[in-house]
Amino acid sequence: MKDKTSFLPRGGEAQPSRCPDNSAFKQQRLPAWKPQLTIASVLSSFFLTGAFCLTVGVCLVLAANSVREIQIDYSDKCSNCSKLRENSSNWNKECHCSVNFTLKEDILGDVFMYYGLQNFYQNHRRYVTSRSDAQLLGRNVNIQRSYCAPFSTYRNGTPMAPCGAIANSIFNDTIDLFYSRNSSMIQVPLLKTGISWWTDKNVKFRNPESYNLTSAFAGTARPPYWQKPVYLLDEEDERNNGYVNDDFIVWMRVSAFATFRNLYRRLRRVRHFARGLPAGNYTFHIAYNFPVTRFKGRKHVILSTVVWSGGSNPFLGIAYLVSGTAATLTGFVITGIHLKLRKKKTYFQR
Repeated sequence: MKDKTSFLPRGGEAQPSRCPDNSAFKQQRLPAWKPQLTIASVLSSFFLTGAFCLTVGVCLVLAANSVREIQIDYSDKCSNCSKLRENSSNWNKECHCSVNFTLKEDILGDVFMYYGLQNFYQNHRRYVTSRSDAQLLGRNVNIQRSYCAPFSTYRNGTPMAPCGAIANSIFNDTIDLFYSRNSSMIQVPLLKTGISWWTDKNVKFRNPESYNLTSAFAGTARPPYWQKPVYLLDEEDERNNGYVNDDFIVWMRVSAFATFRNLYRRLRRVRHFARGLPAGNYTFHIAYNFPVTRFKGRKHVILSTVVWSGGSNPFLGIAYLVSGTAATLTGFVITGIHLKLRKKKTYFQR
């Protein structure tokens, strides 16, 4: 029989034990609650979940279908302007086009105007990161250390304001809406503020501090594809100028899909349009500046109302319907399996 000391390491000192302490926590002896799943609790959870999802899904789909919406594609109708804009040397030449359409029924309530782009991929990794959030907060930063390149500085070292590929590619078509009434054209009053998120307008975007915007952006230059500097985006309203311009803020929130729409204007409900857009003939007057033919894109304008669930997008409702249907079918399958096994058990017990 071997001596116990033979198991000790050289020197006769015992190694410390690696076992956890003999406590209730480390030895997992704490009291715990383990739910006992019964067939009644399982089936009720599946059927209740299915009923809830189906109810919400039906409500969402009905709400989305009640939205009044009209979409006008002006890619082909403004093809002459598109060809002009494809040549970068014509950047300072104006080009206008008009698109006529008819509303057969009144669009009552609040009406919103969107611009839509098709086949424009904003979800590219380098495109998404091509911005300087510190610059958009009005801070004096060295944008050469940001991800804005190659849209960070000009060859002479002048920094771009704002920098980055997102800002440089901003949608800059100007769209006006006119209503034909008694053989005269009335411009539909549209509001260009109140279209961005409150957190973006008041938290994520700030202008540099100065006594005026011109001096605040002194020493900077507009991005290459812009026609005017950032401090002239809205000369009529200083609260909607510079980095806090609503159109600029909306564009800087990139889309996850190649086909998307952004809020552009909202109807000012006054005079002839107090109740919404009346039925009749309308015309879009478009100052065309944003070319799309090179990447085989399309452009369209959308007039739409909104409901409690948002705009005309049935995706969320369909997702709820699919989830509710799956949960309900699963409940029926479990019920069938349970009845079958119970019948077998009863047979063998006899």
